[in-house]
Amino acid sequence: MRRFFYDINNSETAAPLSQIAVGTEFTLTEVPFHHWCRVLRAKVGDHGILFDGLGGEYQVELTQIQKKSALAKIVKFNPVNNNANFISKIGLVMSRGERMDYAIQKATELGVTAIQLLSSHHGEVRLKPAQVDKKLNHWQQVALSACEQCGLNTPPIIYAPISINDWLKDETQITEMCDYMQTIAESDNYKRINQAADIRPDIKLLLAVPKGDNPPIPGGLISLMKDKSKTPYIQLLIGSEGGLSEEEVITAEAVGWQAWQIGKRVMRTETAPVVALATLQAWQDLN
Repeated sequence: MRRFFYDINNSETAAPLSQIAVGTEFTLTEVPFHHWCRVLRAKVGDHGILFDGLGGEYQVELTQIQKKSALAKIVKFNPVNNNANFISKIGLVMSRGERMDYAIQKATELGVTAIQLLSSHHGEVRLKPAQVDKKLNHWQQVALSACEQCGLNTPPIIYAPISINDWLKDETQITEMCDYMQTIAESDNYKRINQAADIRPDIKLLLAVPKGDNPPIPGGLISLMKDKSKTPYIQLLIGSEGGLSEEEVITAEAVGWQAWQIGKRVMRTETAPVVALATLQAWQDLN
């Protein structure tokens, strides 16, 4: 069945799906109506999956399709969220075009909890204030589309960019997010899963360019992933194509970031989050 994000903040009348009883009709919001009914040409009686980011997913049936709107009814609720079994927040230096889209898309598929956008000395992208909302909305939509595809029901929240030096001073600070993600960020379900806004991480890993004195596995990482008594919270810092400056690396290491050298090759900025998250997931699943 097709999956769609049900955006309750882009409609004056839409209620959270949890407030709609099974068997009750409701009006689809604009995005699922457009994609499902107009683009995919759905018909009355078709079934699909909706999720609103507040927890779980809802199987729905189309009951009426009109020119500018459609009605559906909830058939059943599934509480599954398909989260990763560790909490992760990525500090990601912005890159250009498809590379940035790819990094966000794949990190979402691998269950990232939150992404803090960063600018850095060697970074290619520095957004003007007038550009921030447009780019933030675009990248958040990339993440939501990835959720629709991969089955993740608690989408990562992407935070507006700040300089890497400002973030390193306090990695728990929260910058702006898309308006339509605010309800999700404030929900009990999201706060329980995304503790990145509330606590210090268990470990902070800087994806490093290979060199002889970097350990292949940072100290404490394996034991952290083996500990079944808690859900690990891990932060990752990923630089731009040009890497972090020497000053930025020194600043990061001074506040507790550990270099993590994955293999002997230099990875592109869009590859690094994929490899790091996949490696962490594999370690967690094997232990």
